[in-house]
Amino acid sequence: MLSRVSLNLSRRIIVSTAQMNKLSLRKVNVARIHSSIKNSPNSESPRCFSSTSRKYSAIAPLDTFPRRHNGSSEAEIKEMLKVVGVKDMEELVSKTIPASIRSTKPLSLEKGLTESELLKRLKSIASENKIYKSYIGMGYTGTIVPTVILRNILESPGWYTQVSELPFLNGLCNQKELLRKRSDFHWFVYTPYQPEISQGRLESLLNFQTMVTDITGMEIANASLLDEGTAAAEAMIMTFQAGKQKRPVFFVDEKCHPQTIACLKTRAECLGIHIVVGDALKYDFESNGKDLCGVLVQYPSTDGSIHDYSSLASKIHSLGGQVVCATDLLALTLLTPPGEWGADIAVGNSQRFGVPLGYGGPHAAFFACKDDHKRKIPGRLIGVARDSLGNKAYRLSLQTREQHIRREKATSNICTAQALLANMAAMYGVYHGPEGVKAIAGRVHDLTKILAAEVKHLGHKIKTEHFFDTLNIHVDNSEHIYKKAISACINLRKVDETTIGVTLDETVTEEDLKNLIRVFAKDPSYKPDFSRVHEPVIPDKFIRTSLFMQHPTFNSYHSETEMLRYIYHLQSKDLSLAHSMISLGSCTMKLNATTEMIPVTWPEFSEIHPFAPSDQAKGYKLLIQELERDLAEITGFDGVSLQPNSGAQGEYTGLRVIDAYHKSRGDNKRNVCLIPDSAHGTNPASAVMAGMSVVQIECKNGVLNMKDLEMKAEAHKDQLAAFMVTYPSTYGVFEDGVVQACEIIHKYGGQVYMDGANLNAQIGLCDPATIGAD
Repeated sequence: MLSRVSLNLSRRIIVSTAQMNKLSLRKVNVARIHSSIKNSPNSESPRCFSSTSRKYSAIAPLDTFPRRHNGSSEAEIKEMLKVVGVKDMEELVSKTIPASIRSTKPLSLEKGLTESELLKRLKSIASENKIYKSYIGMGYTGTIVPTVILRNILESPGWYTQVSELPFLNGLCNQKELLRKRSDFHWFVYTPYQPEISQGRLESLLNFQTMVTDITGMEIANASLLDEGTAAAEAMIMTFQAGKQKRPVFFVDEKCHPQTIACLKTRAECLGIHIVVGDALKYDFESNGKDLCGVLVQYPSTDGSIHDYSSLASKIHSLGGQVVCATDLLALTLLTPPGEWGADIAVGNSQRFGVPLGYGGPHAAFFACKDDHKRKIPGRLIGVARDSLGNKAYRLSLQTREQHIRREKATSNICTAQALLANMAAMYGVYHGPEGVKAIAGRVHDLTKILAAEVKHLGHKIKTEHFFDTLNIHVDNSEHIYKKAISACINLRKVDETTIGVTLDETVTEEDLKNLIRVFAKDPSYKPDFSRVHEPVIPDKFIRTSLFMQHPTFNSYHSETEMLRYIYHLQSKDLSLAHSMISLGSCTMKLNATTEMIPVTWPEFSEIHPFAPSDQAKGYKLLIQELERDLAEITGFDGVSLQPNSGAQGEYTGLRVIDAYHKSRGDNKRNVCLIPDSAHGTNPASAVMAGMSVVQIECKNGVLNMKDLEMKAEAHKDQLAAFMVTYPSTYGVFEDGVVQACEIIHKYGGQVYMDGANLNAQIGLCDPATIGAD
């Protein structure tokens, strides 16, 4: 039961209600209008903007954000004001933002911290997180991030200032002072639209595509998606479209990761796809297959088991369906790849290829498929072409599939995905090469065999016959084993009352393995014997025989010096903030200051498993709560969700919340979404994904045609669900009619989704809730 719904903040955050029992629209409370914030105590002006000189007291700290991150000098500001014909910033703001929506009261935010204070505070928060050894699995494992990649990609502004993926830490920084000047935010390259100045990054993403294609045995792969769950959902939708939307049943094997199954159910609901969950190896597809569009299996399964799905694939193909395989790149270096046993699509998470756990993300998912599907594949595709001089050049290929061109007819609403993390995974493959990653996989598998042998010796039963890195272990009392592990600072997966799940990874040491084995022993002084393993547990029919990653790039840079030079060779082909400001697009405007980035790689933040007990992530919880509180204050909304992993996912989430609101009131026929023709392409693409019909609203030079809006809102008054509007508009204009537009939508029973791509321009000057967004 939902009411106040969705705002996409900086293309990442969705604001929704905290008052779930409230089912009617909240009237705008003018008395609650939020205003431009007051300057810091060191500033003279009471407004957000000031063209007066900065003054500092004798005892005030000097390592403040404005001194280092507000790039425009007072002289430059005066010159810009002169050029546009105003005397000061206040006059500029007055002439830019309609008086009816201007804030009159300061935001109630905590006093900003200096950079040194911020790091000290974050250390304190980080100490609230507990780093346990996690064997939970479920698609997330520990990994050793090669230091040459950690230092020179994840921690390098030459790479991370073109992609902004790590939003949580920004909330603690000197908010009040940072908001004083919007001209000084940095702009980040949007590689999809700037291939000419992103040749190094595109080459690395092509490495990612090549690596994924080779390892999965498929014919084409994209340049990453957001996570495994949404990648599986994209695959489901692709099979549905392949059946011309006339085959609405999608079967999901019960041994898929539970979070993936949950994501699929959510995505399927509004598209008319019927999800059936069961045992794919036992289900009677012949009797129930006429409406089947596809089948999803996990390989290896969430319980670690390995099954032969070749006969299943043949059966599904004979019925006209497609086979999707959710899989693990490291496992596939040892196992027969999905492309060789008949799968049509392979998806998964590349996290274990050198990307920290980070309490669940961000990580780069992968999506690979047969060449027949290349015009339906979601996401970016990096291709190789020739420029006008005949030189090899990397570019984005087959873009007519995508939202920025096809809009509501796009294959997906996906936009830029996880480029930084995909590049890390690609570099992991380049650094280790095929033999290196295969050796890592072999060691992980050997450790798992030792664990299985020891657990059997201790009297427990291994429920997983054929496995790679994961065991399901039958015990008398799983709660007892689980608590015993916790007391030893070990996290296990409690599957049911008598089953414990254990997943090993490359970070496991000999001592780690001994400690883990002792959890299953009655005698705490038990000494494991690592010589018990004799027979292989992966039958020959599952063993991979094909070669992979044979391109010279994966076989040339295996020393640190070679790798360092390769990374810098690619970096030299790109434009980043290390070179200049990049004034590209509204939703690329981010500030990832060095002080904000430093904590990202602290173990207290980077080594927490997403399914670790909540009492081990109290620091994360505090960060999230503080950011939610501040965002609610800034936007004027009642509550905030940080779950969406991108702006496009934020749009989808917001529209689903709007849909849930209407249905909670019995308005089950409201499925029309009004969208200006100036909107981002993700808007109409997201509306279609949410099961809505798109009606376009005319604009002239980016300004809404209010007559057209009223006419179409009235024409669809019984079906009107939502109106999506970006404010300021995609043309950068604070339109006078935005309040009237929201009133029109509300009059005819709809809800307003405000896209937060340009929210930075609103902060402290006006807020979405006051304007009329829901």
